[in-house]
Amino acid sequence: MNWETKNYSILLVEDNKLNQTVVKFTLKRFGYNIDVANNGIEAIEKYKEGNYDFILMDIMMPEMDGMEASKTIRSLETNSRIPIIALTADTMIANEEKCIQNGMDGHIAKPFEIDNLFKMLEKLNL
Repeated sequence: MNWETKNYSILLVEDNKLNQTVVKFTLKRFGYNIDVANNGIEAIEKYKEGNYDFILMDIMMPEMDGMEASKTIRSLETNSRIPIIALTADTMIANEEKCIQNGMDGHIAKPFEIDNLFKMLEKLNL
């Protein structure tokens, strides 16, 4: 599949500035539009205001973590379900199950690798 032909609008929820820069740089190379939220509270506000194809959600953040933000976003959905993909350094199976239980559709390990995102997008039929 040619991922460069997709004009995705992505909400990146990440509190670490270096991680934000790496992910944004990588995704912009493929023509994706990236909006950034620094924590779960910002993510919820941007979700309400925006029109995103999917969300890349860090798990551990100040103010509101990714699990709580995902649950809140799910409670706000009406007609359609936005894919939420966790970005986490914790790759244990138990953490993946917790992500799913909290409304996420899958997870990608940090450090971020674009091939892992492509595999996840294919799995989610995006």
